Amino acid sequence: MIKIYQNYLIGLFFKKILVATLIFSLLIFILSMFEEINFFKDLNIGFFNPLILVLLNIPSTLFLIFPFIFFLSAQFLFIDLIKKNELDIFKIHSLDNLKIIKILFFSSFIFGLFISTFFYSFSAKLKFIYLDYKNDYSKDNKYLATSTENGLWIKDEINNSIYIINAKNIEAEHLNDVIIMEFNKNFTIKRIINAETINIKNTTWIIYSPVVANNNVTTVMNENITLVTHFDSEKINNLFDNLSSISLFEFKDLIKDYNEMGYSTDRIKNHLYKILILPIYLGLVTVLSSIIMLNIKRSKSMIFHILFGVMLCVIIYYLNYLFGLLGETDKIPSLLSIIFPLFILFIINTVGLVRINEK
Repeated sequence: MIKIYQNYLIGLFFKKILVATLIFSLLIFILSMFEEINFFKDLNIGFFNPLILVLLNIPSTLFLIFPFIFFLSAQFLFIDLIKKNELDIFKIHSLDNLKIIKILFFSSFIFGLFISTFFYSFSAKLKFIYLDYKNDYSKDNKYLATSTENGLWIKDEINNSIYIINAKNIEAEHLNDVIIMEFNKNFTIKRIINAETINIKNTTWIIYSPVVANNNVTTVMNENITLVTHFDSEKINNLFDNLSSISLFEFKDLIKDYNEMGYSTDRIKNHLYKILILPIYLGLVTVLSSIIMLNIKRSKSMIFHILFGVMLCVIIYYLNYLFGLLGETDKIPSLLSIIFPLFILFIINTVGLVRINEK
């Protein structure tokens, strides 16, 4: 009999998650359409392109808000159980509140494993296509940067000159072991600049003691020269911020590339840790939602439950954001910035589970 109710609870919980996911997908679709239409407003493009971009971007956005979806799904599940007096029926058949929460926790954990592996890989692939597709229509398409096993590569255009820049690595606000090739519009070489270090704090780069080759004449310069570009250290760093387009199988190679460039891998590892711990996170927010629903008086309206749940979702979001920020600024270890919010949720849930069967 208990197994029947377990299957019933899991099935009902899955339906709530599915409905909540569809609702959030619709909201994301509506909000994203405005953004994409605004992006294409100056281009002679029909409705099809923004529609495709929105559909490609929805899965990666959903991945970010799955904790909220699971939290609210557990709320709606208990609202249904309370309305139908099914909690009392479960107790008659020895399925108390603690056992119900255990079923929901392990269900969330298993769903989370699927989301963090298969769903994330699927969403990352679509996000990559989204970014690649959108870049074709970007006004900044002529300003490009990428990292390879040969270091950092930058293409820039300034005052009818085209610059191809290769640096061995980036370190804070400096590029090291840099070669700058300057071409005219016809891609005829104008000069080549070699430098051990370039300061890229702002868009006016300071090139320290460069070696300049021009018309087959090489000049070693003792003074610094400047170069105006579209890039500074912040912009270059931000070019590699969108990790949601990287699949799980690509993180190892990406970390290797960043190490070779001298670029910090903390943010990559943080992103990877967040993916790996997602099943536990979803399980804990489901338990928290269940505890809250079991402790709130049943006479309270559904609107109260929903508003209270949304408020808690916002608090959880900013809690994660705060610790993530502390980790990124090296105020606390990066791994601790991810684990500590989970630990807080675990403590709150542990306290809430005391005497839960008396509710």
